[in-house]
Parts: sequence; structure tokens; C-alpha cells
Amino acid sequence: MNKLNPAGLKSGVVALRRGLCALAGAATVGLLPLTAAHAQPTSATAAATQARPVKLALIESLSGPFANTGEAVFRNIFWAIERVNARGGVQLPVAAGGARPLALERYDSKGQNEEALSALRAAIDDGAQVVLQGNSSSTAAVLIEAINKHNEREPGKRVLFLNYSAVDPILTNEKCSFWHFRFDAHADMRMAALMEVVREDKTLKSVYLIGQDYSFGQAVLREAKKQLAAQRPDVAVVGDELHPVGRVKDFAPYAVKIKSSGAQAVVTGNWGNDLTLLVKAAREVGFDGSFFTFYGNALGAPAAIGDAGVGKVVAVADWLPNVPGAQSEAFYRSFRARFPKPEDDYVHMRMQLMVEALAQSIERAGSTDVVAVARQMEKASVQLAGQGGTMRAADHQFQQALAVGVMDKKGAPGVKFDVEGSGYGFRVVRQIAAAKAQQPHSCTMQRF
Repeated sequence: MNKLNPAGLKSGVVALRRGLCALAGAATVGLLPLTAAHAQPTSATAAATQARPVKLALIESLSGPFANTGEAVFRNIFWAIERVNARGGVQLPVAAGGARPLALERYDSKGQNEEALSALRAAIDDGAQVVLQGNSSSTAAVLIEAINKHNEREPGKRVLFLNYSAVDPILTNEKCSFWHFRFDAHADMRMAALMEVVREDKTLKSVYLIGQDYSFGQAVLREAKKQLAAQRPDVAVVGDELHPVGRVKDFAPYAVKIKSSGAQAVVTGNWGNDLTLLVKAAREVGFDGSFFTFYGNALGAPAAIGDAGVGKVVAVADWLPNVPGAQSEAFYRSFRARFPKPEDDYVHMRMQLMVEALAQSIERAGSTDVVAVARQMEKASVQLAGQGGTMRAADHQFQQALAVGVMDKKGAPGVKFDVEGSGYGFRVVRQIAAAKAQQPHSCTMQRF
């Protein structure tokens, strides 16, 4: 087992497991106290803190080159769980145990599939009923397979798998599973959203494709070529390259090739340090083209790019801090109040909606029975801060609006908020409705 319980923010896990004492008015260990509105417990909240928790297991890279991505996920999900527990937890009939809190436990996959499988076994042994993972499609694929086998062998200890970031399309197509639900837009959906901008940039004539050499990175480049051929056949692909995941420390050789190719833009699905180091190297060798990215809006990328990225770095997401609207702005401000350090500024609406969908499904099932909860999850429809989405039962792909933003300086029109204190934020240039963002599927699912 690889369960972490380090100091600081992470020690809040202890408080969650001991009944979320913050909900009873005490400050959670290692965390900021809840707002004044939550300082005094209601009878429902007090009852929930006494009840046996519903255990959720986060399996992520919490050490190694992608540790920052795992910690960012932890903050998001922890915050979402706080919200549910602050209103008394999930409300179940008395016969089913009454109101119960959600409890989050951390398991370090170290960025390795075998470690993730070991963590899954430990989480199940610890009584987890819901597994959360996302920062690797290859890891998600092995977890889906392992959970399918486990749930068949041990129906009394079944678990659900909620995926917030693993976006290889295969996971809700050929590898779709009744036990797996994806809350992020998959790679083909994200690429189609980026193409909304590419299609209208008539000055663009050449692109360089680069990605991480595993299932997701391969899927991104494959779809980029397909969609460019269909929508911009006049754009030449002058480079098509994959690199090892999380192992490249110096991207200068790749950046030199990008610049030498004459490409006007780079298209990449890179994430974490593989993105930050790539764009930093490109800047250092003098590449002045655009970047069309899936994840260029956070985790150090804007600061690494600097002024060179203004008007040139494009990112697609389910939501961005500068999405217009009072509710969206209030949502973002509340996250920043909760986690005020600039380096902690990485909030995802989809992770909040995922936890809300889980709470809704448990309550509608009237039970924590995994099959009953999964059947309700197939019908989940959630709203938060003016955003929302609906689970598609046919393939368990969440359907939601997408936003495309372009990097600009804080204070420029449409850029009220920057990213991670960098002085750069993303101005929303496209909002794509859920109905338009959806893609066909090839899932043939065994149902229970």
C-alpha cells in the first residue's frame, strides 16, 4: 500500500477520516477553516460527522515528476468534498445509515501502472467504494481492466471508477465499462474545440505536432492530423513527433527542431512538466509561433512562456476562470480564498461537478450499493456556479460545454484573473455548447 499522510494541506486527510471535525466548528488540521457560514453545525451535519463515512480513494502521482498534478487534483477534490460534507454529507434513509460524510484517502501511484494497481488493491482492502484517477490514460486503462475483473470476482466489494482527466477516447469506446465514468471531455472533443480557432486563422499555414509517447499522446496527434485534413487541408504538418513521458529533462533539441521546421504553430496534448519544459525551451530558442494546447493554461506553463505567449498560446478546457458571468466569478474567487497560495491556483469545474454527481447519485440510489449508484450516475445531471453537464448513459461520457481561451496579460479586456500569480490569464474566445461538443461513440457495454 502506498497511502500518504504528509504534513500541511495533506494532513487534512486525517481530519476527514476522523469525521471532518471542521464541520463541527473546529479547524481542519493543516487546512484553512471553513467559512463562517459553516462554523456552527446543523443537526444534519453533526449527525453526518458521527456516521460511517463513504470512502473515496484518490490514486495519483503524488511523488516524482508529475507530483504537482496529483496535488492539484487532491486540492480540487478535497474542496468539493468539503462542500458536500458542509451540508451534512450524502443524505440517505435512516435504514441505509442516514446522513454520511464522504472521506478522501490518498494513494501514490508514483506515475507507474504497477504501483497504481497495488494502490487499487490497498484501497479496496481499506474499504473504498469509489476510485478516483485521471492523470494518465494508460493508468486509467489498466485500472478499468482490473476493476472489471475485481467486480466480477467479488460482487460484495465492488467499486466505481470516476475519471476526471484521462481523455484517451478509447476509454469510453472500445474499453467502455459499466463501472467507469469519465467527467472530462475526451481528446477528440478537445481537439474539435481547438479546431474552432484553427479553422478561422487563415494566416496559419504550417504546424508541428508533438506529444507524449503513450496512448493519450498518440491519440491527440492522430486526431490532430485527421481534423486538420478535414478542416484545414491547406495547413502543412511539418513535424510529427512523440517523446518519452516524464523522462525528458531538456527539451532544447525538440525546440530546435520545431524552430528549424518553419512551423507557425505547435499542436500538443502535453501536460504537467512535459508541457512546461517544452514551452520554456521553445521560448529560449526563439520560437515565436503559436501553441495550441489542451493544458497550456496552468501548472507553470504561462509563467514559463511569458510575454512570448500573449495572443499565441491557446488552451481548451471545460471551464476557465475568465468565463463570463457573476456565478463563475464567485466560484473562482471562493476557490482562491480557500487556497490563496499562487502555486495552488489550479481549479477544475469538472472535478467539482464529478463529486456533486456522485453525491446526487448516492442520494437518488438511497444506498451506497455500487450497482444502484452506477445506475443513478448514468442519469446524473448537475449544475454548479452557472456550469453543468449530463452523463451520457450509452458510454458514460459526461457531456458539458467547453471553453477555448487565448493567453493575455492580466487586466487586458476579458482577463480579470491571471494564472498562478504569473500576470497572465486566458481570455475566452470560444464557448462551445455541450450539444455541439459531443462526439459519436462505439461503446457496446455490458450492463448490470
